[in-house]
Amino acid sequence: MKRCQSSRPTAAVAAVVAAVSMIIVLVSGTAIPSAAVEHTFVVSQVNMTHLCKEMAFTVVNGQLPGPTIEVTEGDSVTVHVVNKSPYNLTIHWHGVYQLLNCWNDGVPMITQRPIQPNHNFTYRFDVAGQEGTLWWHAHDAFLRGTVHGALIIRPRHGAASYPFPRPHREVPIIIGEWWEKDLPQVDRNMTNGYFDDYSSGSTINGKLGDLFNCSGVLEDGYVLDVEPGKTYLLRIINAALFSEYFLKIAGHRFTVVASDANYLTPYSTDVVVIAPGETLDAIVVADAPPSGRYYIAAQPIQAPPPDTQTPEYATRGTLQYSSNNRNSSAAAMPEMPHQHDTMRSFYFRGNLTAGARLHRHGRRRVPERADESLFVTLGLGSVCRHGGASCKRGGNLKESIVVANVNNVSFHIPAAAATPILEAHYYHRLHAGAGAGEEEEELAERPPRAYNYTDQALTPFGPEEMRLEATSRAVVTRRFRHGATVDVVFQSTAMLQGDSNPMHLHGHDVFLLAQGIGIYDAARDEGKFNLVNPPRKNTVLVPNLGWAAVRFVADNPGAWLMHCHFEFHLSMGMAAVFIVEDGPTVDTSLPPPPEDF
Repeated sequence: MKRCQSSRPTAAVAAVVAAVSMIIVLVSGTAIPSAAVEHTFVVSQVNMTHLCKEMAFTVVNGQLPGPTIEVTEGDSVTVHVVNKSPYNLTIHWHGVYQLLNCWNDGVPMITQRPIQPNHNFTYRFDVAGQEGTLWWHAHDAFLRGTVHGALIIRPRHGAASYPFPRPHREVPIIIGEWWEKDLPQVDRNMTNGYFDDYSSGSTINGKLGDLFNCSGVLEDGYVLDVEPGKTYLLRIINAALFSEYFLKIAGHRFTVVASDANYLTPYSTDVVVIAPGETLDAIVVADAPPSGRYYIAAQPIQAPPPDTQTPEYATRGTLQYSSNNRNSSAAAMPEMPHQHDTMRSFYFRGNLTAGARLHRHGRRRVPERADESLFVTLGLGSVCRHGGASCKRGGNLKESIVVANVNNVSFHIPAAAATPILEAHYYHRLHAGAGAGEEEEELAERPPRAYNYTDQALTPFGPEEMRLEATSRAVVTRRFRHGATVDVVFQSTAMLQGDSNPMHLHGHDVFLLAQGIGIYDAARDEGKFNLVNPPRKNTVLVPNLGWAAVRFVADNPGAWLMHCHFEFHLSMGMAAVFIVEDGPTVDTSLPPPPEDF
């Protein structure tokens, strides 16, 4: 696989890469005993002032980002959610397997009814067979923009069992956005086809940084204090609603060692690229001159024209050495890639492969062949307002609504729905025209018609896209036999946009077998599948005007949302529910809902 060229690593970074590549993990005979970890999340509105404007923001326990949950592999976790906000919401435990525990996945009207204002709900789940960085977030009405936090799972045998040199310190780095908007209203606007809402800035660990000011007074930025010669494990999370990001630290390099709580072959780079929903673990060696100060810069990426250009804001924090923390000299700024350099993202991902270490959990090896295959296009289209069959399209907002779709069907659960999909499935009440309150439509193996998916003439409104624009709306599902191995090729299209698409599957990891630019061709591209050491992910970025091929084993019974993690795409309907049937035994079947569910 082609590797992106980068500058020569420093001697210290090269030493880290060599050590990671050669390390032999010696696990002591005494493991840390499993524990019961309990948290209470109080969701409420707190007034915050930034950019000269005071607003009420919905947060957990009065903080942004929310509290970090730190656990050890094998622990049991209980989180009591007390909803004192004015909004319905749920909390999703992003990347947690929830094996035989779909009831606690936290998706409104998929796995549960939303938690209403002045109501409580308790989530219970285990973190068995997983190590690394995951996160949690609200899964309703754009609220994850402010309701989110890290979920860190450490090895059962302690930090000495990491498949890389033990770091001096571990540091969560959460990239987000600052919205001077009522986020549930933004969700309603986009669901109804109005797209004039944008964030006012980007953040690192909740701080805007000195690229932003209020009447000339600079905003505070995140500061990372380091000691010369020490190594730091950055647990990087992209919690943004709209953007993939480049992240660089002036004068320093990263060694990427894990993604989505799965270890990787160490990869040295001066820039990491992270899409919404993804996590990356990267080691940074504090090996720059300690007399200096160094910006940590995050730059949003967006598709180049003819895609619609939207306001995108970079942000930056500072890395400084503890021996020189009174230094007020100007910080060094890294040279950032161009915001349209989508190929940098493509090559970065092409350089990531799975590490040699396997967890004890049995869901780790790549199946040699698939039992069924799907080809799923990702794009935009339109539906007629008020349920009509015929209307004026091409951007006519009075008669049509622009929606996102998978294989030309836009996922939509109507407001009148009374029963979550999981509950309807479990009690055998989910069938065409029932269950979630709107006709259930099976996600087809292929789109209804083939066309030149990446033709950029389809991006602006006009006669080229008009013939393809009509889209249907339904509760989109696909059923899989328990234990089936499934291949999905996601194809990004140019239909009314040329975005990449970070696709997230709940309840499972997927193997990223291959990616490419242009239109997927099975005869040409299946030979590129990496069946030896593909990275294992829960969120896979499908490149701009390109494709990504993934493979997963449907071994976790339940109803699992599969969706784009750009919040506007999810709100607009780029989603489906993958229903995994029960297996032949009690141990392969979904238990009944918890007694207090």
